[in-house]
This record gives sequence, structure tokens and C-alpha cells, in this order.
Amino acid sequence: MSDEPFLATVHAGSTTLSPSRREVVGFDLEGRPIHWFRAGETYKRSLASEVFGRRRERGTRRRWRVPSEDTERLFARALAVAREAQASLADIVVTGSGGELARRVERVLEWTPESLAAERERFLRVYQPVSILPPDQYQSVVLQASFGCSWNRCTFCTFYQDRPFRMRRIDEFEAHVAGVKGLLGAAAEARESVFLADGNALVLANSKLRPVFEVARSAFPGRPINAFVDVFSGEKKGLEQWRELRELGLGRVAIGVETGNDELLGWLNKPGSADEAAEFVACLKEAGLSVSVIVMVGAGGRRFAEAHLADSLALLERLPLDAEDLVYLSPFVLQPGSAYETRAAEGGVEPLDEDEAAAQYAAFRAGARSRVGAAKVALYHIDEFVY
Repeated sequence: MSDEPFLATVHAGSTTLSPSRREVVGFDLEGRPIHWFRAGETYKRSLASEVFGRRRERGTRRRWRVPSEDTERLFARALAVAREAQASLADIVVTGSGGELARRVERVLEWTPESLAAERERFLRVYQPVSILPPDQYQSVVLQASFGCSWNRCTFCTFYQDRPFRMRRIDEFEAHVAGVKGLLGAAAEARESVFLADGNALVLANSKLRPVFEVARSAFPGRPINAFVDVFSGEKKGLEQWRELRELGLGRVAIGVETGNDELLGWLNKPGSADEAAEFVACLKEAGLSVSVIVMVGAGGRRFAEAHLADSLALLERLPLDAEDLVYLSPFVLQPGSAYETRAAEGGVEPLDEDEAAAQYAAFRAGARSRVGAAKVALYHIDEFVY
């Protein structure tokens, strides 16, 4: 028997139970486990009840998808922690609203490992795969107003290869939103924004986006709406159109700039230029929107390394960013079977090795922080995304 106190934290949108310093389990307001820390390993459960583990091995981050049989064991252990809490409520050291803890623990214990695993079927009735989000949107309410990406030809990206770009009909979108509300339940309270998916939803005409925004705001009131858009798609809208979207509830636009080097952009098969990126970000800022600018560290390997760094930092320095904006530095991840892999092999473009990649990231981070004023510079690991 441990002499450590059993700790619990009652957050506004979640509950954390910790029988010892070596184990912590978090639950959403529906009582479903959402994250664990146990024996030096961290686990996260997606809405589809897939569980992903993470740990450090000799300084390297290792991430893996937990097999289904191990997932159910983790679910069982999470529920066992809740039963321990219920059996010793009087002795638990509680941070937050202690009077709420008993009710929340009871809600957790309405679940079984089998019913938690069955959440995957509920998810698949509501969503097509949610491929990627910016890190600040991992806890958003994702609403799939469209599918795929309107361009879908960047050599490095395979997220939307399995689906053509299309918009949902508004009645279909309304049914989807109702399904999302049902799936999230009370746990929606912890999600403070709406993310309009998929990859390039804001390319749609404002006349098509207006009813989409109205449905989203009605279902999830008081939350800003955020979304991806590419420079070459977004610049087709004028300043007044972006102002209209801001009035409709748009708060933040995430832009995959990738690089400030035009030659590398072309090699990545991504239309646009550094000048166009600068003009587009300036337009969004003038419209009163916040932006998240994403730069892909390591893209183009050794051939483009010097120009990629210099031109990307020069571009960041030109952007009129403020304290509401984000600059994401995203380490390049080679997608097996991608056009990038083929092009690099045919053209002899060698990837940065581990030390070179770390050095480029450090140079990007230091350079970006000195150039973007009050905007926040953050790491964006695309392989750690869980929705």
C-alpha cells in the first residue's frame, strides 16, 4: 500500500485522477478516458477510441498505436483507478470543486472497456478520417464541411489522396453537426473552438460558407471558427470577403506556407510564391483575423537547406504578425509512397540526417523568434496528432 495521497483535479472540462505520482488518468465530462501517464509512458485516446503511446528512448521520441487488446487493458486500468477513487472519496486530496468529484467518478464507472471500444463505431458513423489539425486546434470541435483538399497535388502530402474534394450539402452538414454533438456530449464543453475541415474548406465561396457558419455557430455558440487555407486558394478572396467571414465568426486561418524559397515551393509542386504569401497574410491581418503560419523544417533536404532557411526567415520577417498569431515549425516527415519520395530519389535530393535536421530546427527557431515580434513560435509534430 502506497503512503502517497490519492489526488484528483476537477477541471471545468475534465477530471484527473492520480493514485500515485507514477500514474495519472484524465477523463472527459462524458466519463471517457482521454489521457494516461503510467510508468514513464504517455497515452492518448482519440474520439474513435484508438490509443497512441509515447515515450522517450535515449533522447528520441517514440510514438506508436496501441494494439486493440492492449487498448482494452488500458481502458480497464483507467476504470480501476476510478473505482479506487470511488472507494476512498473521503480521503482524496481534491483540487477544484470537490463536491463535483463523486458525480464525475460515477459517470466514469458507467463505462466498460467494451463500451469504450465501441465508441469507434459511433465515431465512424459521424466522421470521415480527420487527417490533420494545427496543434492549437487539437481540442477543437471538428466539423467536416468539405472533404479532401482542392489542390491535393503537393508532393509531400498524402493526407487526402483517398478522397476527392467536395463540399457537403447543407442538409448533410446539419446532420453531421447533430451527430458530432451527440458523439461529444458533455465533453463538448472543453472544446473552445470549431475547426472547419477538411484541408482547404475556406476555398469555398462565401455564399456557400454563410449557411455553414450559421449552422456551426448555432450548434456550438460562442466559439471562434478556424480553418486551413492555402495561399494560392485564399488570395482569390478579396479583403471584404475575409472581413465578411470574420463577421460570420472566423477567428484564425492556418496557412501551410512551407517555405519562403520559391524554387523549393515549385519543387514541392505547391503554387504561389513568397511575395504572394506576404500579401495574403497582410490581407488576413487587415481583415482582423489571426493567422497560424506553418513552415516545414527540413523540406528539400540538403539541396535546398541553405536557401530554405534564409528565404523562410526573410519571409517571416516581412509578415505583419502580432501577439495573436502563431508560427509553427513543423519537422518534415517523409510519407512513404509520396510523390516527394519518388522525386527526391530520382533527383538525388538527400534528406537531412538527424544532426542536420536538429541544427536546422534550432536555426529556424532562433531566427523566427528574433523576427516575428510578439507572435508565438512553436513546434508542430504532425505525427503526434490525435483527435
